[in-house]
Amino acid sequence: ILQHPDGTVLKQLQPPPRGPREQEFYNKVYDSNCCDSILLELREYLPKYFGVWSPPTAPNDTYLKLEDVTRKFDKPCIMDVKIGQKSYDPYASAEKIQQQVSKYPLMEEIGFLVLGMRVYHVSSDSYETQNQHYGRSLTKETVKDGISKFFHSGYCLRKDVVAASIQKVEKILEWFEGQTQLNFYASSLLFVYEGSCQATTVRLGDVTLAEKRRVPKGLLSGGDVLEYNNNINVINSTENGKIEASVSKGLSKFYALHKKACSKRHHSQLSLKVENSEQDNVWKTNTCITQEHLNGNVLPQLEKVFYHVPAETKESANVEVRMIDFAHVFPSNTKDEGYIYGLKNLITVLQNILDN
Repeated sequence: ILQHPDGTVLKQLQPPPRGPREQEFYNKVYDSNCCDSILLELREYLPKYFGVWSPPTAPNDTYLKLEDVTRKFDKPCIMDVKIGQKSYDPYASAEKIQQQVSKYPLMEEIGFLVLGMRVYHVSSDSYETQNQHYGRSLTKETVKDGISKFFHSGYCLRKDVVAASIQKVEKILEWFEGQTQLNFYASSLLFVYEGSCQATTVRLGDVTLAEKRRVPKGLLSGGDVLEYNNNINVINSTENGKIEASVSKGLSKFYALHKKACSKRHHSQLSLKVENSEQDNVWKTNTCITQEHLNGNVLPQLEKVFYHVPAETKESANVEVRMIDFAHVFPSNTKDEGYIYGLKNLITVLQNILDN
């Protein structure tokens, strides 16, 4: 996969019939005249498609121009999981079928295969990479632990990421349960989450506290100017009136600055909320952050949110799950039972990781 200077990625078109078939799939889903609700919803689960591209020096080389799903992440953790009971399509030769089955005989029983992962470890500030041989070495007994590696930061299991991933895979499963137009073979789910602990966010009423690592000091990507207020960068949003605040890396520093600067300043009261990412409910406390809380109790309250709320209830997990690789997508008039089987088994494994 190549990167275009405009921030998209370029996937070289495979030889016929695979490449043209994948291009046709993207063209169909992203047709500007498309009014099919099934295909329109499917767009939510794919990388955005920007047509094809050829380099000026090699006009006969064709690339699919796609959204770079990892672009918004500072330390992206990435896993590619092939989904379905069969990694060969209905038109595969007997030789091809045998070749694919021999690569991972458990595919039909498990319904998915880990093709690779790249995990950022906070403890060592480095990435651990596993290739397809790692995934093919996983058995029914070891697949849970094998996948849980992807969600481990080096310090702890990122249960918030597991919970958010389950939600996103369940949405894709809902789409498959409701469509009979397409069957997918040898297609994958791409999981991406933020490995840097400094990207954690938590909602305080209409205020979001975050470490805005990609925003240059004083400027937003849209050109808005940050107003500085006691080490909190207040971003005036003309779109929805909401305020985002960027907090310094240390909560203790945040507390100390407020204690020093806020003794005579009036602070509006903000209800402390954390959304439950597992059930879409909002977990609330009746605690309000007032001037005295800022002077004496804000650090314990923030620590309660950052450290003591169960990880799976945080809304902070920055996670993407997208469908990729469509060289073997075919029209159908039945549900894609093989893909559904794989999704359900994958959800079961993720749920076991979360519960245990």
